[in-house]
Amino acid sequence: RPSRIPPLGPEVAERVVALTLQDPPGETTHWTADMMAAAASISPSAVRRIWKAHGLQPNRWRQFKLSNDPQFVDKLRDVVGLYVDPPAHAIVLSVDEKSQIQALDRTQPGLPMKKGRLGTMTHDYKRNGTTTLFAALNVLDGTVIGKNMQRHRHQEFVRFLNAIDAEVPTGKAVHVVLDNYAAHKHPKVRAWLGRHQRFTFHFTPTSCSWLNAVEGFFAKLSKRRLKRGVFHSVVDLQAAINRFLQEHNQQPKPFSWTADPDKIIAAVKRGHQVLDSIH
Repeated sequence: RPSRIPPLGPEVAERVVALTLQDPPGETTHWTADMMAAAASISPSAVRRIWKAHGLQPNRWRQFKLSNDPQFVDKLRDVVGLYVDPPAHAIVLSVDEKSQIQALDRTQPGLPMKKGRLGTMTHDYKRNGTTTLFAALNVLDGTVIGKNMQRHRHQEFVRFLNAIDAEVPTGKAVHVVLDNYAAHKHPKVRAWLGRHQRFTFHFTPTSCSWLNAVEGFFAKLSKRRLKRGVFHSVVDLQAAINRFLQEHNQQPKPFSWTADPDKIIAAVKRGHQVLDSIH
């Protein structure tokens, strides 16, 4: 039988969509189904159906950052070129630091997982200090050179460069991809670079750390080892990171770049055009 409630007309959906694309009234940042139902004089379930039909999700949002680097295109093609077609008889390293890794200890021991119950972990924790992981991902074979250090300065970066120089076979040119952190451009780092002619730095565009391949390894480290880890001291944390590095290097996978740089450049141009039209 037909429903006793008459269907909503297209004008109602148009009004809901138009309101959704505007800021809600008062001191709220986004629409909810109940707020929209009250404003449009319909039920919250009808609001959800209209939002779903038009692909609207006011409760969700994404972060973004467009690069304002005037040399964005040249730097992007330079870095992607190293990933896709590395120079012959050379090693390409993606270098970065994961700073302020906290050694967190839980206030109470968690319960293990069993049938019908998730594993548990207390929401509060005790801070036992921090460490910084300097890492260099070999793009060709996927191995990682890693060193834990207490601070995140140009002095520690020079020490890490010396460690890389000791591990990389002599006679090989070394191309290093890294971001625009101030410690990477310090005068003493430039002086070190002048003394080691086989090293060449390739900087990613400003606000483009996602272009650095080692960020994928940092995400894997955080997700699989650090997020649920319990560390009673900084020494425990550093030992766990070192064990994770060893396990990773036992079965490494070469880094493979698949994104089309032309599509990235076009997307950035569209983003700047939208921002310029807003302002």
